[in-house]
Amino acid sequence: MSNNHLQAIQFLSNVDHDWARLIETVGICTFVPELEQEPYESLISAIAYQQLHPKAGDAILARFLDLYEKKFPTPAQILATEFDVLRTCGFSGRKIETIVGIANATQSGLVPDRITAETMTDEALIERLVTLKGIGRWTVEMFLMFTLGRMDILPADDFGVCEGYKRLKRLEAAPKRKEIAELGLAWSPHRTVASWYLWRVPK
Repeated sequence: MSNNHLQAIQFLSNVDHDWARLIETVGICTFVPELEQEPYESLISAIAYQQLHPKAGDAILARFLDLYEKKFPTPAQILATEFDVLRTCGFSGRKIETIVGIANATQSGLVPDRITAETMTDEALIERLVTLKGIGRWTVEMFLMFTLGRMDILPADDFGVCEGYKRLKRLEAAPKRKEIAELGLAWSPHRTVASWYLWRVPK
């Protein structure tokens, strides 16, 4: 367990009794970001999983990688691939349009490379990347958490986070985006680890 994780667990355990019990029940945080991924790879992977069960997303992404000898394609390789070939992976037409847009934006520099992304703030990356068609704030937040390893991200639009908080506090209804964002201020600067635990609140 990293020092960041240890600090986060100690901090969140002191928020209140419910958080302390949750962390004791779930155990040590095993959150590990994909530190080798390029931003465009992360964004395309997130598109594969959008609005799908994880197993369905896994299958689509596996078929996509199979087109390129099981290696993540370069933006140029994606742009050279016919629409109908990408359809065979299971992508919708709208998702293919988004993936092609990401590849074009990577070549133009709108989607930064990893080294550039590391120097940018969370909000600067969100502002830049949500200009891409099909990329919303949630998708960029997943990238910030799982690729760049930013430790203070709370995806307030995430169904699992809101439902987790509902179960944690035994509420009748899950909080809305604005409410969870305000509640999450108390978990800063460890909101990524807080989100990880909220995804794991027992049902």
